[in-house]
Amino acid sequence: MNLVGKHIVITGAASGLGLELLKQLHDDNEISVITRPSPGLDDLRRSLPDVHVYEADLADLQSVETAADLLIRSGRKIDILINNAAVQYTPHFLAEDFRYETIRREIDINFTSLCSLIYLLLPNLLQSSPSMIVNINSGLGLVPKTGSAVYCATKGALNIFSQSLAYQLEDTNIGVKQVFLPLVDTAMTKGRGTAKISAVQAATEIIRGMRKSGANIDVGKVKLLRLIQRISPTLAHKIMKAG
Repeated sequence: MNLVGKHIVITGAASGLGLELLKQLHDDNEISVITRPSPGLDDLRRSLPDVHVYEADLADLQSVETAADLLIRSGRKIDILINNAAVQYTPHFLAEDFRYETIRREIDINFTSLCSLIYLLLPNLLQSSPSMIVNINSGLGLVPKTGSAVYCATKGALNIFSQSLAYQLEDTNIGVKQVFLPLVDTAMTKGRGTAKISAVQAATEIIRGMRKSGANIDVGKVKLLRLIQRISPTLAHKIMKAG
């Protein structure tokens, strides 16, 4: 897709990868963001006042519905929806610091709100030709690790959902793409892992993939993970379990 003159909606764009996607797409396109209130959002409003901001806590589906309704009522057609927002809680179920209430929050932000937002904005997306839904996933959506079990589950669910959604929309003007990321250096991954790629590199590769055909955009080491998974699923699971 030619990424010029489009109206692009990005979730979770006040920091990290979402903010970097916004910056790289901003000059040639009109951008709307759906994101929770934060100091980063205040900075975004000051630095890029032409970006349309719709505040929403993606763990609260009523808040998601309100933001979607306001976006639709703005009268701007939507060409691209990038579902980027996600949270990850790392404690194991057996850990003393595991918090029961994070289970629902993680599922709602990472998966339920995404499905809801796609459904609510679908009539608008159907009015553009062509249009695109881009779901930001993880290598953990292919093979899980030991930690962050709920996060891994939401990413696995997102993988299957995106494939099925693509089947449903294959005779429409809407294309569905998935981005499979390695560990990206953002606030969410602070203090975890090594050999991270920068948000700048991740965003650059995502945008390059959005311009090309194909349903999957594999970034960085995910290319190797997919190859190992194809050759030896057992080895892929062994590597990721220890990761």
